Amino acid sequence: MKITYYGHSCFGIEAGGKRLLVDPFISENPLAAEIDVDGIRCDFVLLTHAHSDHIGDLERVMENNPEALIVGIWEIHARYAEKGYKTHPINKGGWWTFSFGRVKMVNAVHSSSFPDGAYAGEPAGFVLETPDGNIYIAGDTALTLDMKLIPMTCAPLDLAILPIGSNFTMNYKDAVMASQFIECNRIIGCHYDTFGFIKIEHEDAIAAFSAKGKELILMPIGTQKNL
Repeated sequence: MKITYYGHSCFGIEAGGKRLLVDPFISENPLAAEIDVDGIRCDFVLLTHAHSDHIGDLERVMENNPEALIVGIWEIHARYAEKGYKTHPINKGGWWTFSFGRVKMVNAVHSSSFPDGAYAGEPAGFVLETPDGNIYIAGDTALTLDMKLIPMTCAPLDLAILPIGSNFTMNYKDAVMASQFIECNRIIGCHYDTFGFIKIEHEDAIAAFSAKGKELILMPIGTQKNL
């Protein structure tokens, strides 16, 4: 499994022979100015919710990847299916097997609306079980006891992507607890530093995870990591 960080909460994931893109928000992120949005190629786009800092470049990406499949909660599916894009609706607790592996949509505690204010269903996370490894993508969420259900209902995790920036999501201290709930020792941080409300001290965050025997990975934007 290869992970590419495009900034904020946007990741490329290569797994099961397919290319996945999570929460495409790049062009409006000044920290990701070097990323060529039009050069991104993907087979699937996974959307955790519909806030602008998670779908800002969705339609631009889809124009360049017209065969890609958008995977999201029912209301997100309905919005983009009406626009003519290929979509797959899924909802919390549900599993579906795609060509790259099996996906479960899980709970997230946050809010969700489209940039025009329309209702976008509820926020969610994803657990991906693939031939190349298993990964939890939390999306924007507070710490929640529902995370304890993940190791009870899913295969053991090799990696998790957790928000750590606070203010709009859990902070890195709560994320340490989340890593314990999900029984995962390797964490990639997201949703931090993009703007003033969510700037963090990197060394403090890394040390907080290390103190509990966990590894926090803070990927530079534009870099790749193999699982």
